[in-house]
Amino acid sequence: MLRRLVLTAAASATAALSAVPVASGASAAPMSGAPMSGTPMSGSPMVGAPISALMPPPARDEDSGDRLTVTVHGMGNGADGRYELRCHPGGGSHPDVDGACQQLDGKTTWGKDPFGPVPPGTMCTMLYGGPATAHVTGTWAGRPVDARFDRTNGCEIARWDALVPLLPDTRA
Repeated sequence: MLRRLVLTAAASATAALSAVPVASGASAAPMSGAPMSGTPMSGSPMVGAPISALMPPPARDEDSGDRLTVTVHGMGNGADGRYELRCHPGGGSHPDVDGACQQLDGKTTWGKDPFGPVPPGTMCTMLYGGPATAHVTGTWAGRPVDARFDRTNGCEIARWDALVPLLPDTRA
C-alpha cells in the first residue's frame, strides 16, 4: 500500500512538472531537487518560468487611486449636480478636489467607515436641515462605497457636515 502511494505521488509530481511552462532555451529543474544554474527554486510553483510570468500586470491609470461619484440634489445655489472625484492622484470634476481628498484622508482610520450610516438606536435631535440629498458611490481605501446622505435630523446633518467639502457646505 505504501509503495502504491509513493508511486502515485511520484507520477503526480512528474505530471505537474511537465505541465509547468518553461522559458525558451531553459529546461525544468531535475527531479533530484537540485536547482539548475540560474533557475529560481525557492518554492516557486513555476520552476524555470520567466520572471515576468510571476508578476501581476501593470496597473492602468484608470484603476489607480480612489474614485468617487457624488450626486447632489436639492441644494440650490448651483451646487446640484454630479461630480467625479479622484484622489491619489487627485483629479475629476469636483469643485474642491484637494479639500475633499484631504478631508477623506483625515476621516479614514482603521475600523471606521467615513461613509457609514448613523448607528441604529442613536438619539437624534429633531432638527431639519433642508431638502438637500447626496449619493456617493465608487471606491475609497480599496472598499466599495454606496452611501446616501440627507439633512432630515441632527444626526444626519452632523454626518453630512463631517464630509464637507466632499459634500457641499449648506452654510455657504
